[in-house]
Amino acid sequence: MQNSRITAVLGPTNTGKTHYAIQQMLSHRTGVIGLPLRLLAREVYDRIVAVKGPSVVALVTGEERIVPPRTQYWVCTVEAMPEGMGCDFLAIDEIQLCGDAERGHVFTDRLLHARGLRETLFLGAETMRSAIAAMVPGVQFMYRERMSQLTYSGSKKLSRMPARAAIVGFSVENVYAIAELLRRTKGGAAVVMGALSPRTRNAQVEMYQNGDVDYLVATDAIGMGLNLDINHVAFSALAKFDGQKMRYLYPEELAQIAGRAGRHTANGTFGVTGEAHELDDGVAEAIMSHQFQPVKKLQWRSSALQFGSVKRLIQTLETRTDDQWLTRVRESDDLAALKALGDDPLIAARAKDGPSVRLLWDVCRIPDFRGISRGEHAALLTRIYSDLHQSGHVDESWLALQIARIDRHDGDIDTLSKRLAFIRTWTYVAQRKGWVRDETHWREVTRAVEDRLSDALHGALTQRFVDRRTSILLRRLKQKESLVAEVNENGEVTVEGEFVGKLEGFRFRMDKAGSPDEAKTLRQASVAALVPHFSLRADKFYNAPDTEIDFTEQGGLMWGDQAVGKLVAGSDILKPGVAVFVDDEAGQDVAAKVERRLQHFIDRKIAAAFEPLLGLKNDETLEGIAKGFAFRLAEGFGIVPRGEVAAEVKDLDQDARGALRKHGIRFGQFTIFMPLLLKPAPTRLRLVLWSLAKDLAEFPESPPPGLVTVPSDKAAVPGYYAMAGYRAAGERAIRIDMLERLADMLRDQDSRGGFEGTADMLSITGMTLEQFADLMTGLGYKAEKGERAKVKATKPVTDAPKAEDAEAEAAPVVEETPAEGTVETPEAAPEMEAFYTFTWGGRANNARQGGRPQQGRDEKPRSNDKPRGKGKPRGKPGAGRDSNKPQSFQAKPRKEKAIDPDNPFAALAALKNK
Repeated sequence: MQNSRITAVLGPTNTGKTHYAIQQMLSHRTGVIGLPLRLLAREVYDRIVAVKGPSVVALVTGEERIVPPRTQYWVCTVEAMPEGMGCDFLAIDEIQLCGDAERGHVFTDRLLHARGLRETLFLGAETMRSAIAAMVPGVQFMYRERMSQLTYSGSKKLSRMPARAAIVGFSVENVYAIAELLRRTKGGAAVVMGALSPRTRNAQVEMYQNGDVDYLVATDAIGMGLNLDINHVAFSALAKFDGQKMRYLYPEELAQIAGRAGRHTANGTFGVTGEAHELDDGVAEAIMSHQFQPVKKLQWRSSALQFGSVKRLIQTLETRTDDQWLTRVRESDDLAALKALGDDPLIAARAKDGPSVRLLWDVCRIPDFRGISRGEHAALLTRIYSDLHQSGHVDESWLALQIARIDRHDGDIDTLSKRLAFIRTWTYVAQRKGWVRDETHWREVTRAVEDRLSDALHGALTQRFVDRRTSILLRRLKQKESLVAEVNENGEVTVEGEFVGKLEGFRFRMDKAGSPDEAKTLRQASVAALVPHFSLRADKFYNAPDTEIDFTEQGGLMWGDQAVGKLVAGSDILKPGVAVFVDDEAGQDVAAKVERRLQHFIDRKIAAAFEPLLGLKNDETLEGIAKGFAFRLAEGFGIVPRGEVAAEVKDLDQDARGALRKHGIRFGQFTIFMPLLLKPAPTRLRLVLWSLAKDLAEFPESPPPGLVTVPSDKAAVPGYYAMAGYRAAGERAIRIDMLERLADMLRDQDSRGGFEGTADMLSITGMTLEQFADLMTGLGYKAEKGERAKVKATKPVTDAPKAEDAEAEAAPVVEETPAEGTVETPEAAPEMEAFYTFTWGGRANNARQGGRPQQGRDEKPRSNDKPRGKGKPRGKPGAGRDSNKPQSFQAKPRKEKAIDPDNPFAALAALKNK
């Protein structure tokens, strides 16, 4: 600290003090800067991030906390500055706020105690020179001159207000009234108030900065360092309510606001408008010459707090000072809240020790963003403190309910503004470390709600206070242009108020015109107005999340409900290109930006959907036949009918199969496939990419997700069902993974002697018996239908038979003879049921699956990569099914294959055979 340099950089507005502080901070390894407004903190944060990147810059305010792991530079509101950081550099902006009745004690505390290890800067008005010299030993002073001249221009009517002007009011009602009048006479105005969220404020300022409107209506919030292109500042009033009473603004306060006019070297003017009387000559001269009364008293509150009890804490907060430069701050909101909660018997009973009192003080410092009565605010704080003290965090169900009540986007400007104020309370709570169980979740939730409300409020402000047609019309007339075109939020384009067409994505669709000349003129006017809109829309599209973009099953690329391009075949089937739908008038830059964004989208979509397949394709460890097989599978998008690669499968040894199985490949009896790629998302994308590769005029659609079987269309493009994840068999197509489950059941059946379909077989296919018979026929089986008496279910036996009773139970049952004299009831005709007997009839044709029919192998299909199950013994066709005669079978000894270590079925079979 001995080498620390302390400098007070003083001067009027527009001297570059904040810019100088940022440069000095970035010259050090670490630094922290405290700013008076959340809006200004966000502006400075964005400037530093643009230079250093987001990974080393933190933003900490009461309602926002962005702290990367490797933070070097901290941008904070003065109240939220971290203490004891030990940064090389420290700066406090607008240090003259030490004299502010509401927040001054915080700035004074930073002036007295906050220091950087190597350099400390205090930025503010020249009026603080004497106070800083008296309170900060060893301080050096640097005076900076204003870079432009500020001139008083008297009073002007609102209707005669020059362009690029800011009109200042000191109440919400006053601001709205001025904005409404400007809308009717000037086309509209942007609105900036301290209560707005940064998102709403930035959206409003952007309208002003990009020229959508030429006027800005603001409160004194613009006086704290916000950099805007303002030529003239007009005061609509000279008094404001300071929280206790109405009072006139001091000359230095007027100067702080008037100084927003004239940025950098451009001169500016200031004056009054409306009912505000003209400034006294002395006040106007003081503002122009920057000569004001020095600050003689700094607001102060003791920072040496003691937490032994609530009473002791209040005493330390009300400690008086004898320093001639300091005056004790009036009772602040946090102290009033502490006194109110301290009088509550339940709270007093909880706050009995140091940590409990400290927690109570932290809760009482929650600002009353809602501006409600002190009693209602105290009730809210009581609930929060009770939750924190009892369970260590705010009750999440209660918190969720409070947020849900606020998360509505309907209503007028006042309603939306109140909801924004309400959500700021919960944003503040979520930012406090340890106050909620899942900090990341609740910070994201509250931030999302604030963003939605901010966007809704911006929309409401724009709708009420901006008439875009009038604004654009006036600008075009000023530029002596004969026609004016505009585009509304629905993409409808009008010229001189007449509808001429619609903007769809990045293409302009002309409406019918009376004559070719009229159409040409209208299009020229429309396109001229659309050029900047194309660029703005391209920027918005480029920054849009992938969730806003999608592809259609015909290969179209959509941004919401607007077509912006289509997929085209590329050099690789997994790397398609894009063709964009962009008018030539939009320019090459717009077309290139749209193309880049769409290419990024589809590349990421393919990488996510086909991650297993890409991993297989890029596996450098695969060699020989395995590598070739992987390439073949990649060409088939992860699905290849087995008949198409029968020879390659036969040539694969166990090591090669094991290497391929590690990528999730299943060697099925009918299909070689990757089960993960059968999900709906990869299937939908696979069909589009396959259709591109096939150069189909019309792309087939994917079957509805979740169906085991679908109707089979004999006119389908060869290979479609395989790409859809199905195999056509008879009148229906069955999903290939379910078909393999069916194949596992069929493997142990006597396909030569014949077998019946079981309930399990019907269950996994979801078919009736007749449909199942048709399916089996399509798979190469012969189905023979028969009828028999239906066997009624017997009553279940409660006790299992003993071993010695087994023979008795197996003996034939002797029917009892009816007693004499009784009449025997004739037996009813037995109920008949249909059944099918299936025998193997030869391989089914694979052409509809996209494969080749196999020749010369008239036998039941089986998997080459699985050991043959024991199953039922096989004999001559037809024998063994209805015969009760004992039969014997012999088989030639066969050479056992090596056990595949990666095949659990092979290992299990080996154990069974031992």
